[in-house]
Amino acid sequence: MYDLDNILDRYLDSFSRMHRTLSPRDSSSLPRMEDVKRMEDTLLSLFFPGEYVSDDPDSLRSAVKRNLDTTLSLLSNMILKAMKYEHPEESIDDLQKECDNAVIDIAESLPELRRLLKLDAEAGFDGDPAAKGLHEVIICYPAILTLAVHRVAHILYKKGIPLIPRMMNEIAHSRTGIDIHPGAEIGESFFIDHGTGVVIGETTIIGNHVKLYQGVTLGALSIPKKGCGALLEGAKRHPTIEDDVTIYANATILGDITIGHNTIIASNAWIKDNIPHDSIVITALPEIKVRPRRKK
Repeated sequence: MYDLDNILDRYLDSFSRMHRTLSPRDSSSLPRMEDVKRMEDTLLSLFFPGEYVSDDPDSLRSAVKRNLDTTLSLLSNMILKAMKYEHPEESIDDLQKECDNAVIDIAESLPELRRLLKLDAEAGFDGDPAAKGLHEVIICYPAILTLAVHRVAHILYKKGIPLIPRMMNEIAHSRTGIDIHPGAEIGESFFIDHGTGVVIGETTIIGNHVKLYQGVTLGALSIPKKGCGALLEGAKRHPTIEDDVTIYANATILGDITIGHNTIIASNAWIKDNIPHDSIVITALPEIKVRPRRKK
């Protein structure tokens, strides 16, 4: 028979060897994934409330006000928890002030975020003949949910808010299969067709009118390090994609390189060098052999 107390003592001892010890009080004060998910659920209806309201302007105002209050309240609560955990040495008044400033920044950015998301949706509709209407793109296409989350998370990331941007990213990733680090900078009229398996790294910069297909990776070749071997934070290690670039399925673009404007990258390309503007990049066609099946 096992000795439960002995196993428990040995297990709890592992907590003391962690860089930051988690007490029950610490862990309970962390932001919860459930709250982040709930907040994300309100974002699309906040940015695109048309499907939930009638033509009555009062109905629109009421719906937007409700979603706005829910989103900002959840954000405020989660940001404060994250900051208290990350900066326990700071006073609650100072943390509350930083939290309020972050929420105000999000609130004041909403008109611009909605403008960008409308352009993203229009880019999806214009670029996909399978789409029957703009509302179909907004409601059904995973890229719109991902971009709604990313464009909010990016603002929080730039303000140095801990945990929350990555939590937002990971929930959107689990829902859509699209993994965009909140640090990535994305321009206007961006769209990801299909979306499954797309990865966009932290220091990626994407210009205007860029389109990606499923399985595209905008990643890093290797992780730069300081002399002591520690990771070099903030180093540019992901690609820059200039305006009017199309990248087809399963292309892999790695490192701090630039893909020049008005370029097309064919499927399955592996790129780790700069590509000049107005280029078409293709891989050699594979040799296809056809032979008759053996009869049994």
